[in-house]
Amino acid sequence: MFETIEKLLILQDRDRKIRRTQGELANIEPERQALKAKASAAQSNLEGAKTRIREIESSRKDLELEVQAKKDLISKYANQQFQTRKNEEYRALAHEIETCKQAIFKIEDQEIGLMEQAEAFQKEVVRATHGAGEAKKLVEEQITALNSREMNLKKELEELLANRQELASAVDDSARGRYDRLVKNKGENVVVGIQHGVCGGCHMKVPPQILVSCQAQQELVTCSNCGRILYYTRDMDLAVAD
Repeated sequence: MFETIEKLLILQDRDRKIRRTQGELANIEPERQALKAKASAAQSNLEGAKTRIREIESSRKDLELEVQAKKDLISKYANQQFQTRKNEEYRALAHEIETCKQAIFKIEDQEIGLMEQAEAFQKEVVRATHGAGEAKKLVEEQITALNSREMNLKKELEELLANRQELASAVDDSARGRYDRLVKNKGENVVVGIQHGVCGGCHMKVPPQILVSCQAQQELVTCSNCGRILYYTRDMDLAVAD
């Protein structure tokens, strides 16, 4: 194989590894944030359950105050009954006492409902506490592993870039310049082989004279359609497929 082509293929392979490593590094931070969000969601679930319990307890205290207020009214009305001598006023006070008692019954039913809700949320707090603890532990382990992976990838990238510079310096300036421009415009697949008479990049049929030039391996040959650098090896079939 033409020596320049060999060097360009090695350089292209190195560039692919660099881009792959850079891509993996770029995904590290989103992964880390997603893990933190997972732990945060578990903690928020726990805090939500605790907040609901506090709200229920506050509502229960309000109801207790209402009950006490009704009981105070009953005592007041009962004392007024004791003092009055008028039957009509006595019956009116008795009605007020009964109304207060009925209100107390309703409030106590609400209290029972709140107690049941509080019990359910207490169980939820237990589950959420366990879930938040497990999530935190797992996330910390995963983030530690992610940080280690990030450090290894950075080291690998540093080595790849240093090696890439060495490989690039070994390529002829003109050939390297052409390669770099192609990479900028077309991505990583710019040095391609010819198989069955077509370009390995754009997959268009290559003119016969270009096939001959590739086979001669004396100079850099480019695809007349896409401009990619072409090469040929003995294991490739130059014959156009039917």
